Amino acid sequence: MHSFTYRANALLTFSVTILAVICGLASLTDNFNVPSPTAEIQVLNFNRFQRQPNGNDEVSLTLSISADLQSLFTWNTKQVFVFVAAEYETPQNSLNQVSLWDGIILSKEHATFSVQVPNKYRFVDQGSNLRGKEFNLTLHWHIMPKTGRMFADKIVMTGYRLPESYR
Repeated sequence: MHSFTYRANALLTFSVTILAVICGLASLTDNFNVPSPTAEIQVLNFNRFQRQPNGNDEVSLTLSISADLQSLFTWNTKQVFVFVAAEYETPQNSLNQVSLWDGIILSKEHATFSVQVPNKYRFVDQGSNLRGKEFNLTLHWHIMPKTGRMFADKIVMTGYRLPESYR
């Protein structure tokens, strides 16, 4: 006859295996969700555009961010991390990304929003490369599930240009 610890170990191993299979199947159901988020970002104002004493350009701007991210939420979504990044090219780097604003959405009810905010983080370029520079604003999101792997995607909005002169 088997001992108590042998039986307890067999029961625990079987339970963990069943739990892992159920979690795996549950996370696979997220693959059937095809999200269709929408977003619009406008630059309302360039509050400040200046060259710092160390030679770097700094931009302060006000953004209008409207988004409907409800389709990102399923029964398996714990939260969604959202951020807006300015993306541009310079002679030194083919891609520069500067995070301007971010937020965490905890529920589907809060996934539709419209805010007008100044950039939360400094928009600084190493050097004086920003005058008249074209840039994109990109809304990125990372879906953090209750179980399974994390998903990330983005919407790129083009057609923005910085001022030609410092203000």
